[in-house]
Amino acid sequence: MASSGDILSVVPPKADARVSYGTDPNQFVDLRLPKGRGPHALAINIHGGFWRAKYDLGYAGHMCAALTAKGIATANLEYRRVGNPGGGWPGTFADIRTACQFLLQSARQYQFDPGRVIVMGHSAGGQLALCLAAHESTVKAVVSLAGVVDLQRAYGLHLSNDAVVEFLGGTPAEVGDHYREADPMKIAVKARQWLVHGAADDTVPPVFSRDYVTAKQKVKEDARLVEIADAGHFDVVDPRSAAWKDVEKVVMDAVK
Repeated sequence: MASSGDILSVVPPKADARVSYGTDPNQFVDLRLPKGRGPHALAINIHGGFWRAKYDLGYAGHMCAALTAKGIATANLEYRRVGNPGGGWPGTFADIRTACQFLLQSARQYQFDPGRVIVMGHSAGGQLALCLAAHESTVKAVVSLAGVVDLQRAYGLHLSNDAVVEFLGGTPAEVGDHYREADPMKIAVKARQWLVHGAADDTVPPVFSRDYVTAKQKVKEDARLVEIADAGHFDVVDPRSAAWKDVEKVVMDAVK
């Protein structure tokens, strides 16, 4: 079995198409389409990397290819990140919304079922996925995989050398409005939510997802926790890992 993190060094299967949704070199999606006639359910994936430009969508291609093999169309998003012109908040999130709208407008062309669109995100992508679901009513379900779903706590713990400060442009005392706008803990998400987290994650503590679900259930949001024993940060996006069967089940439930 591959160890957590090995997936970063393995080239993923090639996408069926790379399609631009904007003019910036980072504004594109890798589409993978199931065999057979549609319309197909669509999973929009947002990769992680603590919002930084040195990390890209490549590693998430393995997960997207595995889901497409199960009959789900996937769109692996690239977007402007910290270090790219226009990256960081709010430019990064503007890209995510634009990409989602582009995909929905392209539903007939690519045989997507607009009634079965979910968004999923890994690590920092979990934050972006939940924010997207909060702002786009067409997204009915969201799956956060080891998500950085509490930006205030991420700042308090100085995760990845204060990555959240770089992303939002300052500390909570300096740019508090950005934390309120971008923090999934502080915004209402009407979509169904699955928070998937490995119990052995030493990059984003699993308590992030545990406490998020507890808080959201108190305000009657449809949020549920799937904690996977012995799984690390990258196991939840690695189709070769023991954790994958649980992740796949969550995604299959979400697209129903």
